Amino acid sequence: MRISIVTLFPALYEPFLRTSLIERAVAAGHVSFSVENLFSYTAAKERIDSPTFGHGAGMLIKPEIIEKAIAKKESEWGPAFKIFFSPQGKKLDQGLLTTLSKKFLKDGKGAGIVQANGSDQIAANDSHSPAEDDAKRHAVQHIMLLPARYEGMDARVEQEYADLLVSIGDYVLMGGDLPAMVFIEGLLRLIPGVVGKAESVEEESFSGPFVDYPEFTAPIEWKGHTVPKVIRSGNHKEIARWRRDQAAQNTVVHHFSWLREHVIKKEDKELAARFIPPHYAILMHDQVMLEGGREGTSSVTSLDIHDIARSARTYGLKKYFIVTPLLDQQKIIRKLLEFWHTSVGIDYNPQRHIALQLVVLVSSLDEALAAIESEQGKQPVMMATSAKSYDSEKSLGYHDQEAVWCLQRPVVVIFGTARGLAQSVIDRCDFLLGPVEGFSDFNHLSVRSAAAIIFDRWLGINPRD
Repeated sequence: MRISIVTLFPALYEPFLRTSLIERAVAAGHVSFSVENLFSYTAAKERIDSPTFGHGAGMLIKPEIIEKAIAKKESEWGPAFKIFFSPQGKKLDQGLLTTLSKKFLKDGKGAGIVQANGSDQIAANDSHSPAEDDAKRHAVQHIMLLPARYEGMDARVEQEYADLLVSIGDYVLMGGDLPAMVFIEGLLRLIPGVVGKAESVEEESFSGPFVDYPEFTAPIEWKGHTVPKVIRSGNHKEIARWRRDQAAQNTVVHHFSWLREHVIKKEDKELAARFIPPHYAILMHDQVMLEGGREGTSSVTSLDIHDIARSARTYGLKKYFIVTPLLDQQKIIRKLLEFWHTSVGIDYNPQRHIALQLVVLVSSLDEALAAIESEQGKQPVMMATSAKSYDSEKSLGYHDQEAVWCLQRPVVVIFGTARGLAQSVIDRCDFLLGPVEGFSDFNHLSVRSAAAIIFDRWLGINPRD
């Protein structure tokens, strides 16, 4: 594999490429580097940058400078897979690195010469047999990294040359050199032979749905912290089980967004589900807002009972409470539930029966909360939902599971009917989930539709590929 880097600051790469595993990878012939100075493609006293067109501050690197650099390096090392770095690029993660490593290593490894700024060879091993060249000719043998500075590159350069635009996160740095180094380290770890033990790469964080498990060394006790007994037991089966459980728990609580995008296997889903805190839903037909700004009660609909129960069962909720203090409404609900719990209802639609087993009828919010606490032994975390936006420190987004789940308490999601939850309920809640919105000014979902969307955004699996 050959990696050329075209940069305004080649000196940044000299210590980086001479450090630890990267230097060893070069010496072993796994990879070659060439670091090119962009200033070498300008005439004396010629500026390398130019003001951006239109209103706005900042300077852009001239497109003709990049054109010259690419043409020269490709004439020496052959056609390149060209990677630019930008906050607008594809997010760099382990999945992207793995995909690229397979693409670049399709037919073998590259040579072992490093050139820094046109000089200073670190290692040299650039010979191939004709058979090797023929075997490798369909693989990507040359990767070119083009980190920008100032305000970046002229957009036409990326349109013309970029095979891939990469971002290392949702933030802005002073230039693309650090992202280029991050990319190099992440990629080289996946090249066979660069890291000593293959299992170190295969089983590490983000190589599958789970992050890595915690590891320990001597001494057994340090600053009041003790190495878990199971790790010192010598029982390899129990150690493996403990490590897998720890990895799953850490991923669920701290990296749920990664997990939901990458979990595929049934056994991994089942393992992860063990560590998601128990969730409950409460549908309020009391303490809701009515037309005219009054607080009061609303009527129960059979569709809300059926559909929210089906959603709750799909996303693994423990119970679905329906709150109404009205006796005639309670009578209607009990009659409906009785049918689905009889043999006639079970035979008619067994799946509906399974879903409706989650439904619990209560007279008040406090009765529902007390039932959850009795079942779980802890007070639940209360999350309100609303079609309105609230500027509050209680507000949560749909990627904020860690803020709730780290509390290690059951979680209840409270939905309002009519015109939404009364302020008296919202004030009691620990957190407020943001409204479900699209790119329009219409926001009048039924509560059963909103519940399904909220369950999916909060608890659902969302595969990336």
